[in-house]
Amino acid sequence: MSAVREELRVRYELVVIGISAGGLVALCELFRLLRPDFPIAIAVVQHRSRNSTALASVLQDCTRLQVCDVEDKMPFSPGAVHLAPPDYHTLVDDGFFSLSLDAPVTYSRPSIDVLFESAADQFGPKLVGIVMTGANRDGARGLRRIADAGGRAIVQDPATAEVPVMPTAAIALVPEAVVLPISGIAAHLGSLATPLQRGGVP
Repeated sequence: MSAVREELRVRYELVVIGISAGGLVALCELFRLLRPDFPIAIAVVQHRSRNSTALASVLQDCTRLQVCDVEDKMPFSPGAVHLAPPDYHTLVDDGFFSLSLDAPVTYSRPSIDVLFESAADQFGPKLVGIVMTGANRDGARGLRRIADAGGRAIVQDPATAEVPVMPTAAIALVPEAVVLPISGIAAHLGSLATPLQRGGVP
């Protein structure tokens, strides 16, 4: 007898993740822990060199979620992981991604702040922002914008980060953020999607 796929109820439209040094290991750990039918679209800015083209294929080996590099005007898909391509800022606008060659922000292109701020302006309280391991302050300002817009702010516990500078900066600017190790972040994300009640009001 085949398993019945649970119908899930979500109140969030998008999860945005900012990560830098130590990011590959951390993302693999996080995505391994997410349920394979996680229903919310995910967008990731990982600081990487302009010649880095293998991240999607490496992360795909870590998860049953679909992983892809963002293309300009690509619509985002529930339950898929969308990676900002190297050397382009990635923004969201009305359910689509757009790419920009504007100047680096906090010495970075793609910039976490650019993605976070555009997503906060678009989705407000329907957005989850996560700052993880990294070596600069990128993401702190964007996470502040997410929190101010009513979104959910999460930061990896600096004590568990390979490089704690970025999560430490985010906590300093967003002290109300939920601070968790990677396993806790995965569990927290899982709790955002709940089964629909059968025969009742969803």
